[in-house]
Amino acid sequence: MKLRRPAWSGGTVLARAVSSIGQVRWPGIAYVALLASSIGVFLAGAHVAATALIDTQRSRQLGELTETALRRSEVAIDYGIAALDELIQRGPMSCDSVSLQAVRLHVYQRGTVKDIRSVSRDGSVLCSAYSETLEFDRGWVHRNDMLPAADEAVRLFRVDQFFGVALGVLKDVDASRALVAILGINAYLYDIMPAELRDHAEVVLDLRNDQTVAQYHSPAQAGSLQKAIVFAKDSDRYPLRTLIRVESEAFRQWHQEPYIPIMGLALVLGVAFGLLLASAATRPQSPIAELDRALAAQEFRPYLQPVFNMHTGAIVGCEVLARWVRNDGTILPPSRFIPLAESSGRIVPMTWQIVSAALGELQPLLKQDKNFKVAVNIVPHHLTIPGFVDRLREVVAKVKVAPRQVIVELTEREELEDLTKVVTVIGSLRNFGFKVAIDDVGTGHNGLSHIQQLGANIIKIDKFFVDSIGRDPTGVAIIEMLVRLARELKMNVLAEGIETDEQISALLACDVEEGQGYFVSPPVPIAEFFGLLERHRAALASATSGWRAVPARVA
Repeated sequence: MKLRRPAWSGGTVLARAVSSIGQVRWPGIAYVALLASSIGVFLAGAHVAATALIDTQRSRQLGELTETALRRSEVAIDYGIAALDELIQRGPMSCDSVSLQAVRLHVYQRGTVKDIRSVSRDGSVLCSAYSETLEFDRGWVHRNDMLPAADEAVRLFRVDQFFGVALGVLKDVDASRALVAILGINAYLYDIMPAELRDHAEVVLDLRNDQTVAQYHSPAQAGSLQKAIVFAKDSDRYPLRTLIRVESEAFRQWHQEPYIPIMGLALVLGVAFGLLLASAATRPQSPIAELDRALAAQEFRPYLQPVFNMHTGAIVGCEVLARWVRNDGTILPPSRFIPLAESSGRIVPMTWQIVSAALGELQPLLKQDKNFKVAVNIVPHHLTIPGFVDRLREVVAKVKVAPRQVIVELTEREELEDLTKVVTVIGSLRNFGFKVAIDDVGTGHNGLSHIQQLGANIIKIDKFFVDSIGRDPTGVAIIEMLVRLARELKMNVLAEGIETDEQISALLACDVEEGQGYFVSPPVPIAEFFGLLERHRAALASATSGWRAVPARVA
């Protein structure tokens, strides 16, 4: 019997070859697609953000210029009112030639004031310092047509004259008479526009009845503005407003300088984010497997943030914080791996790895300074695992550190499922000399009754309340309440996340004893921590005007 090669054999070989090529190409295509998408998203977002930022900056600057024009107008009116007040203080203005001569001298000494007139209660002119100027008036308004200011004794109105427009300022003298100052508002007072907009904009001073009193635009500007954008500002004191009108196209082209750098930065960030995203997406290993590999390679390292005395500034301890330091030098913050470590149960071996490394490397410092304390974070689940206290005692004994120098921080982020057992473990820790702190107080699951039952030594005020200092008075009230509670329970108080001198002052006023935060230093590797500690102590020793005068980042 003759054997035949199956007819489908060649097709199978070809299909396998195509499949193999596809397995090679598709990850590369996905990598490029993710990178391109990331760049596109960043550039699109940057375009929107840059446009909004530039538009906001342009609008803010033109708003400030509108405010400037208004303030100049108010000063001119204030000047006219001051001139009238001086005449009123001298006594009633008489219309005889001697009195008018004195008024003319008064006007001559004030450049903005063109004329001063005595008027009746209804606004009719009785006499003028320069009577000949009355011939140039095209009309005169009745008192009821004059616009009252915030000060009811002052009214403003437009005076139409053959050679231009002036501003009338009326000030009541008594129930029957008033004085009017005719102000010549120089249009060049409003020559305030940036050079790029000068030929494409105008500045206008209007009364509230829409009568224009002064207007400035560049001599090079021809005709009326097309499709203008208007910025307006009303006076709180006088019935007038200033307006700036800018051609839309000129407004859009102005201040475009930041656009290119923003887009360039977005391109760089898009490439960087795309590379990270593509690398993460095409990485075959699962996150939990990555945690196990990192644990085996001891890539989880302790970083230290100083704890300082609020009164003296001296560094009296530190908190151990976890960082994932990859073999390629990449450093991942806790938010990138702690939640997964907690949910997968890897948090327990990770904690022991970090605590052992931290206490071992800090052992010389702890032996030298018996008052120096190290705080380590323990989640409630880990605390209640059988043998926790014995394991901690073994770790501490191995590096020959006194238990009283070790603080176990119990975070409130995780709900206490077995409060009775937690209280028992805390009591056992305290019996062996360890200190116990309650972390994230006020933002986690534990209520005030839990704080009372736990029997800890220290409460740590969460950064959320420290950040509210200067912004929300309720934050300070809560801090004061927590401090009073701690005093009643004979507990010490430590505030987290301190960044400003204002926060230091407020916390001291609340009687907070210790703190930590970027005000002194961010978390740093242990090797850098020793240098930071030496420099900080040297800076404190040489400081002559209080510890807060020491440079905040001595690192």
